[in-house]
Amino acid sequence: MKRDAYEVLGVGRDASQEDIKRSFRRVARELHPDVNRHDPEAEEKFKEAGEAYEILSDAERRSAYDRYGHEGVRARAGGASAQGFGSFSDIFEAFFGGEGDPFGRGGRAGPAQGPDAAVAVEISLDQAATGEAVEVEYERVSVCGRCRGNGAEPGTPIEQCPRCEGTGQLQTLARTAFGQVMHSRACDACGGDGRLARDPCTQCSGVGREAAIETLSVDVPAGIADEQRIRVTGGGHAGDRGGPAGDLYVLVRVPPDPRFVRDGNDLISVVDVAAPDAALGARATVPTLDGDEDVEVAPGTQPGDVLTLRGRGMPSLRRGRRGDQRVVVNVVVPRNLSSRQRELLRELADSLEEDNVRDPHAGDESLFARVKRALR
Repeated sequence: MKRDAYEVLGVGRDASQEDIKRSFRRVARELHPDVNRHDPEAEEKFKEAGEAYEILSDAERRSAYDRYGHEGVRARAGGASAQGFGSFSDIFEAFFGGEGDPFGRGGRAGPAQGPDAAVAVEISLDQAATGEAVEVEYERVSVCGRCRGNGAEPGTPIEQCPRCEGTGQLQTLARTAFGQVMHSRACDACGGDGRLARDPCTQCSGVGREAAIETLSVDVPAGIADEQRIRVTGGGHAGDRGGPAGDLYVLVRVPPDPRFVRDGNDLISVVDVAAPDAALGARATVPTLDGDEDVEVAPGTQPGDVLTLRGRGMPSLRRGRRGDQRVVVNVVVPRNLSSRQRELLRELADSLEEDNVRDPHAGDESLFARVKRALR
């Protein structure tokens, strides 16, 4: 009775292809007979892991296995079972880290792109609304200014690497389940270039690169939101052997603004209105991104009513069109009343009729009934 393929590799049934490949590499390294010599069943377990990987790394085989198990895989293959060794390149990646060519072919390593760099910058909501250039400072590996990246002291020659004899590759013989295999990897002396400086650069010690503090002006587009990134092509670390630099990713932080809550391209704010003003109607001043603006509070405005200011929100990153600002009315009930104020409010309360306090849009339905209906 064969074990479950997912169990063999130690992954869940929802595992991605990358998770499956990573788990297979780990299991293969642990179970290879040359590594795990104390376990007499290591070879069989290794083959079992290879067969599990062969099933789960192929979309059609995995689908058949998920539906019908091992029988479904055999039926799809016309009765032949899997060989149990997985992808040849994946096995070599499991043991040798994916470097070089398992058959010993190769040559000098070519140009390699440099790693990406990252930096964070904080801007205000107003800056995010208008967009502007900001300066960022970050650590970057750049080409050495003294040797121009070749690693040699200016005016001195670059010679053939004595360790790899100019090939840029070192070869080793490995014994695997397939027999003896020649493995090739980049020379650790010259880094795969095949050449070495006779007199290493005194500034970078022959590396050809050096760490430096870089200051760069980055254009922040209008409408950017918190935790969005800006990519600056070529702003990352210098490449190797003449390769291009990586990219710089600028993480933009936009802290909360006490005046607004952002909802996509819309802004939400609150304005306090005294109860008498809300009943009689008044004008109120609200903050916007364009400065303070007076709004009309209609007579009979209720707590939570929303006033909409068209085009006062954030601009869209793609179209530039601005969203709206929604102003929520907070009706403030008076506190610490004087005797005269209490007297006036009692007169008002005594004069109120049902039409003064009933919502004309609610009909005969009570507030409690509307709340229950909303919760269903």
